[in-house]
Amino acid sequence: MYLSTALSLTQNCCPPLSWWYRPKMAASLLQRCLGAVKVIHKCGTYSFIDRRCLLSAAYTDTKLWEEREKDHQNLALMAALMDRIYDRNFPVSSLTISRFVDNISSREEVDQAEYYLYKFRHSPNCWYLRDWTVHSWVRQCLRYGARDKALHTLKNKVQYGMFPDDFTFNLLIDSFIKDGDFKGACSVVEEVMLQESFDLPSTQILSMYALSSYLATKPELSVSEQRALGAALLICGLKQDNSTGLSAQLLGCALLGKVEMAAGIHAVFRGMPLMWTPGYLGRALAIMERVAATPGDRKLSKDAVDYLGGLLQDLSSALDSKSSSVEDELGGEEEGKKEEEDEDEDDQAEREKLPLYASRFKELSGQLQSGGKVDPSPLQVLVSSLVQQGLASAEGPDMEQYQRKVREWEAERQQLIRREKEMRERAEEEREARQAAKAAAQ
Repeated sequence: MYLSTALSLTQNCCPPLSWWYRPKMAASLLQRCLGAVKVIHKCGTYSFIDRRCLLSAAYTDTKLWEEREKDHQNLALMAALMDRIYDRNFPVSSLTISRFVDNISSREEVDQAEYYLYKFRHSPNCWYLRDWTVHSWVRQCLRYGARDKALHTLKNKVQYGMFPDDFTFNLLIDSFIKDGDFKGACSVVEEVMLQESFDLPSTQILSMYALSSYLATKPELSVSEQRALGAALLICGLKQDNSTGLSAQLLGCALLGKVEMAAGIHAVFRGMPLMWTPGYLGRALAIMERVAATPGDRKLSKDAVDYLGGLLQDLSSALDSKSSSVEDELGGEEEGKKEEEDEDEDDQAEREKLPLYASRFKELSGQLQSGGKVDPSPLQVLVSSLVQQGLASAEGPDMEQYQRKVREWEAERQQLIRREKEMRERAEEEREARQAAKAAAQ
């Protein structure tokens, strides 16, 4: 049965190239290869096995992008030209750096382009790096096996000016996911979170798939990684008003609450698009309370609820042991007072709420269980179900928008080319006029 289903779905996985030019998106052409999904419960942990192509072949197809009018250039000559321009302290135009990126034809030339993107970012024209240049850069990195370069420039966006659009983000996330590099995919999702670019449903689904798949591997996370993953889960989950989104919010608040308890609220929101008000564990409990009180079929995944419960228990135990050890080690009132003064008052007040949070969790957990509001499936399975149900329908509007954007980019590029030509002609006329005047004077 699974084999016949997979074969029938495979026939619709790769639509013809002429699909791009059809006026309406046909849902049948957006089907992807979805193999059988199995959830295996073993030794108290879940192992999720799936076979799928996340984004369809039509979504990742390069035909539309490659059909743009070519502006062939010799990169060696262009590099020499830009070096001379920079040596004379003149700015390189955005059209020049765009041509350089568009004409990359090897892995070595990707490295050269990275250097000139850095130079352009630190030039007077740095604000004029075009959106299509960023998109072209990511596509070239994917094409020539330099995905690490794309991620490096993205993580160092201030130094390279890399602020991709949602469609470009999707291509990069999908590339990591298809290779099973969920940590790399989460690194891209972190940048999506920092840019607050979870506007497209497709980006939300891909991001949650990457996050849940990475967490399913049970990695050892540093404090900064916990903060980044927690923020991404929370912000992305807020975009999905369903069991998957609520479970992601709960897990995100739990991770952020763990960081808050360990390092204080300032360590949570600094450099992040997050609230600076203390109480992320309280917000996690508020999500549980809202789900328990709301009628309907919205639930919370058991692994997210269990994680919060285990976290509260560990934090409460650590707080009790810390209080005992402080009394034993300090031995003097002056040192004890000094340590209390060093701690932020809000952070200390939040830590003192841990017994109340633990008690409230037990109460809410019981309400969720009695009301049938706990889904036994782990978050990864909920996200995978969302992929099957929602990703295909989300692709159509994305591709229509991308086609419009490519046309707009091309019109803007052609306008810049015409303007460049006019400026060159004007400069040539002025040069000839100066030569004529000089000859007449002699």
